[in-house]
Amino acid sequence: MSKDKNSNKQKSNSNNTFSLPAEQILPNKLYIVPISGRPIFPGIFTPLMINNQEDTKVIEKACEGDNYIGIVMLKNDAEKPTLADVHDVGTVARIIKKINLPDGGINVFVSTLERFKIRKALSASNPMVAAVDYLEDQEDDTFEVKALTRALISEMKEVSENNPMFSEEMRLNMVNIDHPGKIADFIASILNIDKDEQQKVLETTSVRDRMQQVLIYIKKEQEILRVQKKIQNELNDRVEKNQRDYFLREELKAIQEELGIASDPKSSDYQKFKAKIDSFNFTGEVKETVYSELEKFQLLDPHDPEYNTVRNYLDLIINLPWNEKPVEQFNLQEAEKILDEDHYGLEDVKKRIMEYLAVRKLKHDGKGSVLILVGPPGVGKTSIGRSIARAMNKKFYRFSVGGEHDEAKIKGFRRTYVAAMPGQILEGLKITKSASPVFMIDEIDKMNASHQGDPSAALLEVLDPEQNVSFRDTYLDLPFDVSNVFFILTANTLDTIPQPLLDRAEIIELSGYIDQEKIEIAKKYLLPKTLKKNGLKKNQVKLTKNAYALIATEYAREAGVRNYEKCLDKICRKLIREQVNEYEKQNPPAPCPTISDIKKKKAASLPVQNEKKLSKEEEQEMNERLLKEEQEKYAAEESKKISSAFADKSFNIDIPEVRKYLGKAVFDESQIKTASVPGTAIGLAWTSMGGDTLILESISFESEKGGLQLTGQMGDVMKESAQIAINWAKQYAISNKYRDSQWFEKNTVHLHIPEGATPKDGPSAGITMATTFVSLFSGRKIKPNLAMTGELSLTGQVLPIGGLREKTVAAKRNKIKTIIIPSANQRDLDEIPEHVKQGIKFIPVSRVEEVMKLVF
Repeated sequence: MSKDKNSNKQKSNSNNTFSLPAEQILPNKLYIVPISGRPIFPGIFTPLMINNQEDTKVIEKACEGDNYIGIVMLKNDAEKPTLADVHDVGTVARIIKKINLPDGGINVFVSTLERFKIRKALSASNPMVAAVDYLEDQEDDTFEVKALTRALISEMKEVSENNPMFSEEMRLNMVNIDHPGKIADFIASILNIDKDEQQKVLETTSVRDRMQQVLIYIKKEQEILRVQKKIQNELNDRVEKNQRDYFLREELKAIQEELGIASDPKSSDYQKFKAKIDSFNFTGEVKETVYSELEKFQLLDPHDPEYNTVRNYLDLIINLPWNEKPVEQFNLQEAEKILDEDHYGLEDVKKRIMEYLAVRKLKHDGKGSVLILVGPPGVGKTSIGRSIARAMNKKFYRFSVGGEHDEAKIKGFRRTYVAAMPGQILEGLKITKSASPVFMIDEIDKMNASHQGDPSAALLEVLDPEQNVSFRDTYLDLPFDVSNVFFILTANTLDTIPQPLLDRAEIIELSGYIDQEKIEIAKKYLLPKTLKKNGLKKNQVKLTKNAYALIATEYAREAGVRNYEKCLDKICRKLIREQVNEYEKQNPPAPCPTISDIKKKKAASLPVQNEKKLSKEEEQEMNERLLKEEQEKYAAEESKKISSAFADKSFNIDIPEVRKYLGKAVFDESQIKTASVPGTAIGLAWTSMGGDTLILESISFESEKGGLQLTGQMGDVMKESAQIAINWAKQYAISNKYRDSQWFEKNTVHLHIPEGATPKDGPSAGITMATTFVSLFSGRKIKPNLAMTGELSLTGQVLPIGGLREKTVAAKRNKIKTIIIPSANQRDLDEIPEHVKQGIKFIPVSRVEEVMKLVF
């Protein structure tokens, strides 16, 4: 409600010290002073700091006149505010005292008197002058207002008692104010609420509504104080506990020192870390980082979450071989002897390894040593690596990266992650405690790149001799020299290994074994190993030569010897089962002890005087422990009886026993591939599992369009070879009058490679496909026990191929007697051992016409 100049309402400040007629002190026109902070309520004596030059002029003009100004809060942070930038409702104030400051500002003490509302702008800026209407408090129901007054004073008293920011003077002022509206204004001015909420209280003329708003704000303040008090109590309890723990630890340390007892584990760890780190004589970046971590460890509390992180980091530091100087201590003759002891055959592989070791011996330096052993599964790649380590008197560490898609496997995790750890390179050095061990990294052809990084790219830094002198593991984050590590990598194929990785290594290929080699390996290595694994004595099980040969030809025809070992293992297991069953029939074993037997045994024993009575749980625990001891004793006695019964027995395994224990043959004579009808031919292929023979089949049938149909999961390269072969065979068939051109327009030729579930690809089946088509068109069969390999060009040239050794081994396993090869591959025959080539005739050809003369 506005108030004109003739009203007789009395004005009073917070301590009710004066009362004057409104018409004598309140002008209808006011100079407006905008403030950016909180609004100022009526009935308050407060200082105002005026630094703005324009506001200073306003104060000067007000002092020249009636000493009254209008204080209004800004709506925004305008640099040069006008009346449009201030709220409509403010507080009129009388200037009590003005003090000029040295910097040109003014410190003004004012007494605020009454609310007003801007009615009209007389001057929008420089200075702001407005016509105003004064607002009266609207007093409502007396009883409700009294109740609200008591509630405000009571609740505010609780707030003031729990908040040290409320002084005793504030509490007295609050009690001495006798007007309800003034009480609400005073409380709103001292509460820690938002300035917009204070402006809302200032604009409320209804005393009851104003008091209700302020009461709500008091309740919010009380809730904040309760939460604050709870947090403070928890912090105090924690601090008190930490202080108490600290004093107790210091006391314990003093007692231990007095008694000569070792100090606490943290101090012991610190001394151990410091002594070891000092012995390394670090310099530069390494020294700065390590000693920084050591200092941090000393300051951390053992209960701090970071304590174990720093401790694990320092533990890695002291366990790495920082200053070890590698020494090449091995004898070439002894190394060759160890390789011969551990592996049968593989003469060319052993020769290459010995050449490699001889170079290391001459240089007396192993930096940059990287080998890649490539071959099918089960040919002994991993065991060769272990033998190399033994031959060189070096520690051996192996890990696999098959299926890995995270470079952290190689380079470690950042220490910011929970449970972070170093990569396998540093982990291996920590375990072997050697700066020059032999590291075997298996399955490098099966790594995959992902959003977590590319492990093969991470390996480049490890294997590159120019980079690995300062290899930086992500976890360690310090340069470490791994150039003295002898890296041996293994793979089944080179096709999926990145070329930059291959460039950094020496490649040694291991082909598969022929039957004779498998038999010798089984005699010397596999059978003794299997007997020991199954608890049998040496020479207790003997196989005849025919039994060994049968396993190789009918049960384990793959390139390696892993399945051969499984067959021997199976024979021993079934043999042992038979013997144990027979023994137990003749000598039924005593029943195994039970819990009831334990209880009976205890009851039969004499009671012990003054024996402490056990609880039910303790008695059950003791019975279970006794039962376990009795069962272990029983099992040991039974095993001893059976072993003694077996001790004098020996077993001879011949063909009938092999078939009995291994069951139906996995490979039989019917599975040996033969080209027995026209339109078929035998080719040789190379796969990651070793060499293999492929039977190619073709037929023709009438159709409207003619053409070529392909099945058997051929890859793009093989499909192109098939198209070249059919076009050459058409020309050859027409020129030799096997078929005329019209026949090809009315017939479709279908080429199929059996075992359709297996993908096939590669550029080495060209002449085999051409032979298949010519055999179909001419109606002639090819010679028995003949296979071929070679790529075909459109002009009829036979192009060279790869993997001849593996293909030869596969041919020998499949009883092939004659192999047609490209002339350019004659040089590869020298790399194939004589015992593999024995019994096979190799015919080199340079033109496909030569092939046609040889095969029919």
